[in-house]
Amino acid sequence: MNIDYAELATMLVVLLASLSIHETAHAWTANRLGDSTARNLGRISMNPLVHMDMVGTFIVPVLAYTTGGFIIGWAKPVPVNTSALGNPRRDHMLVAAAGPISNLILASGLFVILFVAKSSSSSMELLINQIVRGVARGDGVDAILIPLLSMAYFGLWLNILLAIFNMIPVAPLDGAAVVSGLLPEPLARGFDAIQAYGFIFLLALLYYGIPGYLFLPVLNAVDAFLLI
Repeated sequence: MNIDYAELATMLVVLLASLSIHETAHAWTANRLGDSTARNLGRISMNPLVHMDMVGTFIVPVLAYTTGGFIIGWAKPVPVNTSALGNPRRDHMLVAAAGPISNLILASGLFVILFVAKSSSSSMELLINQIVRGVARGDGVDAILIPLLSMAYFGLWLNILLAIFNMIPVAPLDGAAVVSGLLPEPLARGFDAIQAYGFIFLLALLYYGIPGYLFLPVLNAVDAFLLI
């Protein structure tokens, strides 16, 4: 098994940073809407140590990398006391949506960075095209730029994946709370009741590769745009 340890370390750093932003967004939003539970636990923080989950942020991503799968993971979930929120149904939906929205904002920023860099010179355009195709090699200045641009590209890719995956409306993913908050209350009660089996549904979706059908078209479109 041929493992690029530098690439793996870069991916883990980007994953941990992205998950920390995601969980901090949940905690900050909950605090703004009246629930200080996460703030009291120190979760409004970009310190990755307060969000890290050994299985979700290390073991699963490493196994995924070594087996050629998608690099994805999770952090410790932010606790939310819905009874402390001003408008429990609406505010819980907003707290849940804050995580994926933070990933979309980060992905957008990284896309702009890559696009501006690509437009700056023909040599930078060539380098970014090589990174997108996974064939970037170089020395001198490229030896510095390739890791930095690769980190930005992987961060773009990963945050799109995290945003879309987390919006699947199956508990324990954020999409379940978002959909519940959007539904009329009678329908929401029925929807919430079946979420007791959410983890089983999620395992079935993963087994049949359904999430890939959701985020792969988006990732391919972003790659195609960067290669123009």
